[in-house]
Amino acid sequence: MSADTPRRIVLLRHAKADWPQVADHDRPLAERGRKEAPAAGLKLAETGIDFDLALCSTAVRTRETWKLAVHEMPHRPRTSYEERLYDASPGELIALLNETSDEVANLLVIGHNPGMHALADALSGRAEGDALARMGRTGFPTAALAVVSFTGSWKTVEHGVGTLTDFWTPEDH
Repeated sequence: MSADTPRRIVLLRHAKADWPQVADHDRPLAERGRKEAPAAGLKLAETGIDFDLALCSTAVRTRETWKLAVHEMPHRPRTSYEERLYDASPGELIALLNETSDEVANLLVIGHNPGMHALADALSGRAEGDALARMGRTGFPTAALAVVSFTGSWKTVEHGVGTLTDFWTPEDH
């Protein structure tokens, strides 16, 4: 793939988590989250995007979200569990994106807020329709996803490089 290859990043926030007496990293999904995650998987399938790679935080709630969402998708992309996604800043997330192989055209990232919202906002120099306004209005609730497209190498991903082409929340379905 060349440097002018069109690429897509889909940012998925984990579904609603429970608050048991465990370390934050070990929090499981709540009952609502077990319903949201498959709905997010259906939306991922509806996008028609054929993901080459999924990067998923190692936190229990993100792994459970991915496990439930991927069953709704036509095929399971190669998945890498990435500790650096947990509690990552937008700068750390961009650095992680910059490490992605240029063989990857479509990347799914399953992570946490405030990072997912901040990254979607940072990457989106432009937006289609009312996607940016809706994201601004609703924030980035659990199981929400943002689709950002850009052209170029992953090494060139930086603030404002992309176009927010879609934003979806579980309340939208």
